[in-house]
Amino acid sequence: MIRLERVTKVYDGRVVALEDITLSIHKGEFVFVVGPSGAGKSTFVKLIYREELPTSGRVWVEGRELGRMPRWQVPHLRRRIGVVFQDFKLLPDRTVYENVAFALRVTEASPREIRRRVPAVLELVGLKDRARAFPNQLSGGEQQRVALARAVVNNPAIVIADEPTGNLDPDTAWDIMRLLVDINRLGTTVIVATHARYIVNALRRRVVAMERGRLIRDVPRGTYDHES
Repeated sequence: MIRLERVTKVYDGRVVALEDITLSIHKGEFVFVVGPSGAGKSTFVKLIYREELPTSGRVWVEGRELGRMPRWQVPHLRRRIGVVFQDFKLLPDRTVYENVAFALRVTEASPREIRRRVPAVLELVGLKDRARAFPNQLSGGEQQRVALARAVVNNPAIVIADEPTGNLDPDTAWDIMRLLVDINRLGTTVIVATHARYIVNALRRRVVAMERGRLIRDVPRGTYDHES
């Protein structure tokens, strides 16, 4: 489903964010991408949804090489990928319902489809009763649930979460991770870039560890730190 082949990313001609990365992620996998700040985690996930292009090497998603993809096809790619950010990126002047519906409107979904799918996904994330609330009326955990609902309302094949629990307390972070696990069980490929050592160690999913832009470890049922 996702393949990086000898990928290097250099910013401003001198800052090496990724160096010679080769790996594959298969349909339905749950993958943690871990490492210290500056390790290259965010650049790695941005390459998958074509926010960035590699300086060298190739990236494939669902059989399409992203470096050869025309710009006009990028929105179609992103309909297949839901992205959750650490800072939520909600529209402050729109309700919970409207924030989630917006992701459908940009794909030209019909009003009927929006009325059907938005309540269903809000129920999935436990926010059915908060549909009319605005972001400033929500807790951080509730805002992240809205962001997650928006990411999955189009039934994407892939969900990418970039530090989704970074601004949350541990209990709320676990709530978000349980939702991601549930979404993965439905068949969605989930990739989580995180510093949350305790979550990675508890869930024991595939761990891709990075350091200074290089892939240093890829373990099927791994932990945050290397186990001797």
